[in-house]
Amino acid sequence: MTRSEFRENLIVSLDTLRAHKVRSALTLLGVVIGVTSVITVAAIIDGLNKFVADKVEKMGSRSYFITRFPFGTDPNRMPEKYRLRRYLQYSDADKIKDTVHSIDKISALGTRANFFGDKNELRYAGERVERAIIRGASADYCDVIPMFVVEQGRYYTQAEVDRAAAVVVLGQAIADSLFGRASPLGKQIMMNGAPFEVIGVFAHDEGLLGGPGVDQFAMIPLSTFRKHYPESKEVVIIYTVQRDVDPMAAQDEVGDVLRRIRKVSYKSDNDFEILSSDFLSKLWGQLTGAIVILTSVISSIGLLVGGIGVMNIMLISVTERTKEIGIRKAIGARASDIRVQFLLEALMLTVAGGMIGILGGFILALLIRTAAPSIGATVSPFWATMGVTLSAMVGLFFGYWPANRAAKLDPIVCLRYE
Repeated sequence: MTRSEFRENLIVSLDTLRAHKVRSALTLLGVVIGVTSVITVAAIIDGLNKFVADKVEKMGSRSYFITRFPFGTDPNRMPEKYRLRRYLQYSDADKIKDTVHSIDKISALGTRANFFGDKNELRYAGERVERAIIRGASADYCDVIPMFVVEQGRYYTQAEVDRAAAVVVLGQAIADSLFGRASPLGKQIMMNGAPFEVIGVFAHDEGLLGGPGVDQFAMIPLSTFRKHYPESKEVVIIYTVQRDVDPMAAQDEVGDVLRRIRKVSYKSDNDFEILSSDFLSKLWGQLTGAIVILTSVISSIGLLVGGIGVMNIMLISVTERTKEIGIRKAIGARASDIRVQFLLEALMLTVAGGMIGILGGFILALLIRTAAPSIGATVSPFWATMGVTLSAMVGLFFGYWPANRAAKLDPIVCLRYE
């Protein structure tokens, strides 16, 4: 087929689509929905991938967490084997530090939160916050977890930890709720009925994987926490390893020491978990993999419906234009010319749907980014190209049968068709 013949087929196809605007629009709707869903979910996942990677980087690649349960376990729905596990002890951190010399820094962390069944209330001048997470930690906790950055004021000192000082560093969201635009530094708040002086405010930082973030924290010295909340027994131990040490070897050593401390039988599994900051990336990868599969199924259904719609409309078009096909063949049009013309019509329909779907994905990604800036949903060129490619493949696949059927029509039969 020459360039001029292709151009002629293209013009005829465009004229046909223009003559049936409503039908064409309804036909490509399924393709639009399918491509829009692909682009939107891909934009969200790309944004969240960057968000999670940034969180993991802030935590530090040599940070490890010792917990009683696996990450993400719901305390209200945990299996019996986890429920029977003994609590970690604050003293475990000191014993590990004294025994494992490859550890750089270590801190025990106490937590009071509503997901543990605790009720917290912070008050100041008539304002109240009830969903705060109160945490007690050592004076070098910010060095263990670099993501905790004090934006206003300061963090508490070792001297304040030693004397169990009633001082608190607030998360940004809590500070804003209690004080608005006024400076909270030096002010006294009531925390579960006890007075605490605000000495600092953490920089804004949202939670990871839907969990609570630094914004909801009220951080106090560990000694103060143990004094005010002796009933809070849930302890997490966080440590970092020295740079010249193999992290996995250090992790094994910590596990062996903790098994001895907790008197775990050599035949029994660990009754605790040691997690690296990298496990968050792995967990997120598993989660996004499931999301991608689910989205692919939903998008495939949309594209399948769109493709079937294109095929049906093209079959109707072949029937309606039987006489036109006969006339074209009678004046010299080849079967390949007829086939190309109908394929072009199907291709233009689906590619147009793909382009509209990409635009819809861009708009939805923009709205999501505006509503939730931390997600940073952005449509990458790869997914935009993939959207056009998928829509073109749908057009070629579902348009081939009607096009081939039109190409095989007998011109004599076509000319007699009424």
